Amino acid sequence: MARAVNAADELRRLLCAMFAAFDCRLDIEQIVSRRWVSVTFSGHRHSVRLRLEGEGAAAAADALVEGLSEREFDLTGHVVADIALLSDERREDLGEVRLELEALTVEAA
Repeated sequence: MARAVNAADELRRLLCAMFAAFDCRLDIEQIVSRRWVSVTFSGHRHSVRLRLEGEGAAAAADALVEGLSEREFDLTGHVVADIALLSDERREDLGEVRLELEALTVEAA
C-alpha cells in the first residue's frame, strides 16, 4: 500500500523550488497544518511563515505575491484550493522579507 503524500511536505518542496532561481536564501520558519473537512472534500489548512534573505529577496517575494490567489500549484496528491497572503514585512535595508501565507489544500481524487 502506497504511503499518502503529506500536503505540508509538498508545500515546503514547492516553495523551495519556486525560490531556487532567485539570489536569496529561503528559511521556512514554520508550517502549521490542521485537518480540514467539508461534506465533499478533505484536506488541511496551512499557516506558513517564511523569511527570504539576500539581494534577490524582494524580487522573489514579488514573484510569489503577484497573482498569488489565481496561481496553480503543482502538489503531488493535493490541490491548493485557496491561498492568501496574510502579511508582507520588508526590511530592504537588510535584504530581508518575511511573508505569512495561509493555504487550504484538498486531497486530489
